[in-house]
Amino acid sequence: MYANPYQEIGEGYARHRRPDSRIADRIEQALGPATTVLNVGAGAGSYEPRTRRVTAVEPSTVMLRQRPPGSAPAVQGYAECLPFADKSFDAAMAILTVHHWTDAAAGLAELGRVADRQVVLTWEPAVTNRFWLIAEYLPQIAEADAGLVSLGTVRALLERDGATVTVEQVPIPHDCTDGFLGAYWQRPHRYLDPRVRAAISALANLDQEVVERAMGRLDADLATGRWHEEHGSLLDVGTLDIGYRLVVAERPRAVSR
Repeated sequence: MYANPYQEIGEGYARHRRPDSRIADRIEQALGPATTVLNVGAGAGSYEPRTRRVTAVEPSTVMLRQRPPGSAPAVQGYAECLPFADKSFDAAMAILTVHHWTDAAAGLAELGRVADRQVVLTWEPAVTNRFWLIAEYLPQIAEADAGLVSLGTVRALLERDGATVTVEQVPIPHDCTDGFLGAYWQRPHRYLDPRVRAAISALANLDQEVVERAMGRLDADLATGRWHEEHGSLLDVGTLDIGYRLVVAERPRAVSR
């Protein structure tokens, strides 16, 4: 019924996708006063706040098996049909997962149904596609992402029913510990590791012959110094905006009479 890419590519995910404390702080702030939190598309449990009562929803058994001991209780399920009653939680979070949903509109509507506050980490393709890895080596990522739900659509869908929505930049630290697509912008050699690439869905889901050819060119450019000639200025900055955005929506609570 639903696409589930992490049934195939999720092995080893927890090893390379360790939550970054600085991004975690941003998500923690965005959750506001919420006491109960639903983590949708929870994966191995990254960014689940330890000081709140969290429930996780994840479709992939591969990902569920990688949740460490002591993680929040998790149920197997899909964003598009959450197995919870209306307003069961103070907040619902969805971290780098909306692009995997079969029906983003249905999934975001479900977030609004089960909680008055929604916290969604996603990206702005117009910015992300300028990232050197995509622009110079793998434009196929931009082509594959063209059919995904856009940041503007995410915002518009969350604004339904009178929600107040804010969008914040999330600059990526040079030593980011969470190995998503843009994490290694200052460490290009990391993309040469197939184990690292396997934990990045945008790379794992591409034609692997295309990826291998692109990585061969990157390897050569690092060896000759061409990459450093083009991008050496990146080595002097601590964070970079690669288009990642934190979208926070809050619906007004109904007034009881």
